[in-house]
Parts: sequence; structure tokens; C-alpha cells
Amino acid sequence: MRKRMGFEWNLRRLMAEREMYQTTDLVPLLAEYGVHLSREQVFRLVTQPPQRLSMDTLAALCGILDCSAADLIQVREVRRQVTKPTASGEVGAPAVAPPARRVRVRRPEGL
Repeated sequence: MRKRMGFEWNLRRLMAEREMYQTTDLVPLLAEYGVHLSREQVFRLVTQPPQRLSMDTLAALCGILDCSAADLIQVREVRRQVTKPTASGEVGAPAVAPPARRVRVRRPEGL
């Protein structure tokens, strides 16, 4: 079994701890560090975990929020189980084969 790694992106939480609730608050602060991103790019950076992040942007965020990279990004192992939907449509129960039961096959008369 291969290990799979994932991460938690804590930018929004760290911003809230510093009473920064508008994503646009970051635009001028990033510019002070020489990182020029559009409002849309900053919005995505705050609301979605980035798949790629430049070191300049990471360093600027750490400087703005007075935190470390480990505070922004928490790496964790992802354990995935195969699951199937329940009768109500919820996913959560691991896929399990139904119990075997004996059946009687009845053939129509005349065959």
C-alpha cells in the first residue's frame, strides 16, 4: 500500500486570527513584499488550497502574518478507504459484500 500525503492550507484561519476578513486586504500587503497578484488570484489563494505556490509568495505570506511556513501548510498522511453510498445516498460506510444466502430457483412449468 502506497502512502499518500495531503496538506491543510491554513491561510484563511491565520488571516481571521489577525482580524483580516477581506481577501482584498492581502493585495497591497503582498505588493509591499514585491508580490503582485490580482484580486482574483488572491481570492483563490485564500479560498482554495494552492497546488503550486512560489517561494516569494510563501515568504511574503509568512512575513505579513508573522508565521512560519509550517503554520500555513500542515502536511498529513491521507488514508483512503473504498466507500459506497448508503441507501440514503450518504457516503461513509466501507464497501462490504452482502452476506451470502441460499435461494431457490423456480422454473416455470412446461420448460
